[in-house]
Amino acid sequence: MSHIIAPSILSADFANLQRDVEMINSSSADWFHVDIMDGVFVPNISFGFPVIKAIKKHAKKPLDVHLMIVDPDRYTQTFKDAGADILTVHYEACPHLHRSIQNIKNCGMQAGVALNPHTSVHLLEDIIADIDLVCLMSVNPGFGGQKFIENTYAKVKQLKQMIISKNSKAKIEIDGGVDLNNYKKLLECGADVLVAGNTVFASKDPAATIKQLNTI
Repeated sequence: MSHIIAPSILSADFANLQRDVEMINSSSADWFHVDIMDGVFVPNISFGFPVIKAIKKHAKKPLDVHLMIVDPDRYTQTFKDAGADILTVHYEACPHLHRSIQNIKNCGMQAGVALNPHTSVHLLEDIIADIDLVCLMSVNPGFGGQKFIENTYAKVKQLKQMIISKNSKAKIEIDGGVDLNNYKKLLECGADVLVAGNTVFASKDPAATIKQLNTI
């Protein structure tokens, strides 16, 4: 069973961003996870297009960009131009979700849909075959370092069953509170992609921590 590790740049040292990007490049991580927050959809503001472009300039691995913003459709092409390879929008922010997914794919990116902790996975039943990624928020979105929500395990299992029954190729990504104590259980439940922020960047040896998260 192979899985993907996507360190979250939100937890990096922004005074030494290039250093941290190059650490991920040389590590066994697979993707860069980039959280975009607008202070409206979530109670925090992260960073915008110049920072994404700066990361892309040095990154040697795909940019997995997670939009925690209202009206994400306005910026689909701009995120592609900035360097996004995978673009994930929130179910709760997209009244016309199918159109949003089409727009992302038409721009040449993989398309993901994120669900807040209270949002049922069954709401994706009609679109699961059209998307490449489902990002399950395992904390309330907006801030790093929060406590993992235990109900996530049940949601992963439900989502995995749906993906199989609908013959979908969507990957299951877990974002929030992933650490060395719960990552194996998440993988056993059916997770494919693990986003790790504080667990990686607060570690004394981030590359070694990434390697450990890659170990079954």
